[in-house]
Amino acid sequence: MRRVVCPGSFDPVTNGHLDIIGRASRLYDEVVVAVLINLEKKSLFTVEERIEMLQAVTKEYGNVRVDKFHGLLVDYCKQHEIAAIVKGLRAISDFDYELQMAQLNYRMSGVETLFMSTNPEFSFLSSSRIKEITRYGGDVSGLVPDLVHRLLVERLRG
Repeated sequence: MRRVVCPGSFDPVTNGHLDIIGRASRLYDEVVVAVLINLEKKSLFTVEERIEMLQAVTKEYGNVRVDKFHGLLVDYCKQHEIAAIVKGLRAISDFDYELQMAQLNYRMSGVETLFMSTNPEFSFLSSSRIKEITRYGGDVSGLVPDLVHRLLVERLRG
């Protein structure tokens, strides 16, 4: 079975994330969407809430599973027999960071990293920008799934 992991904080999941997950699901037998547990980062949604959101918005893909991890991603990959990581790239600035991580991950474990260019429709998206726009009353519908939009508005605007 060809398995790949799509890691991230997904706080919240955007349509850009879903574009990469969906495209990866057409290329691999199983895609594991791994939500990072980062105790040092202040998140808007809990890990459990992010997992529930991801499960809801990826249910149409029969080969996508959502999980969580902490620590090194390559350790998670080894424990779950996942040979590759898929990362979406929005801009050259993403590439600089992700290339270094890919090289470190490969050196530590032999896990490959595959880069997918983001659909230009979503190349400007980031979870932090989505939260900021929502917080100040802007409209992010069409940039996040409807469920996520509703939860963002409830959480940030009360």
